[in-house]
Amino acid sequence: MGLELFLDLVSQPSRAVYIFAKKNGIPLELRTVDLIKGQHKSKEFLQINSLGKLPTLKDGDFILTESSAILIYLSCKYQTPDHWYPSDLQARARVHEYLGWHADCIRGTFGIPLWVQVLGPLIGVQVPEEKVERNRTAIDQALQWLEDKFLGDRPFLAGQQVTLADLMALEELMQPVALGYELFEGRPRLAAWRGRVEAFLGAELCQEAHSIILSILEQAAKKTLPTPSPEAYQAMLLRIARIP
Repeated sequence: MGLELFLDLVSQPSRAVYIFAKKNGIPLELRTVDLIKGQHKSKEFLQINSLGKLPTLKDGDFILTESSAILIYLSCKYQTPDHWYPSDLQARARVHEYLGWHADCIRGTFGIPLWVQVLGPLIGVQVPEEKVERNRTAIDQALQWLEDKFLGDRPFLAGQQVTLADLMALEELMQPVALGYELFEGRPRLAAWRGRVEAFLGAELCQEAHSIILSILEQAAKKTLPTPSPEAYQAMLLRIARIP
């Protein structure tokens, strides 16, 4: 059997791996694991990834978790164009520099609006307004760092060409954008960067990858989202409680 990718396109890192594979013609068997239903907490999936996280890559007996590790693995295994994960030591270090900062400052911050506006209400929980405001402040600060430290006057986050850093960043920023946040308003450099990345990826691929998250508010309003499993419900309560 070929490579299997377990994913849900509601998930930012799942979308990053999906887009990368599609853009580079990497053959994958896609296995959808519904996060809202809680399928990532099922016994069947936990046998594949005991962390219960998406995306997960299965290459024969080799199982890999964490989206940045998966992207690097696929880039090396399929020898994708060098710009994604540069062979030049310093250029590659810039990609790793961003990915490290991304894990610390972006990953846990930009996903919170989904919990506030969709997932919390889905299970009857309202996130306190003071936490919502703290998150908005954290998002604004992270955007400023992203613009000043990583983008600067360059066309892309790690240099002159698109890298894995740009893909990871774009997908994370799309989460609050899909929920109505005007992240790029008043930030022309970031807005231009987004335009360049999406133009490189192609409008059709971006629409394909983003269609689910872009419709999630409508699904929530129409009450057509799935009901979380009991296991997922408990995990969701814990996740909401951990919102700073």
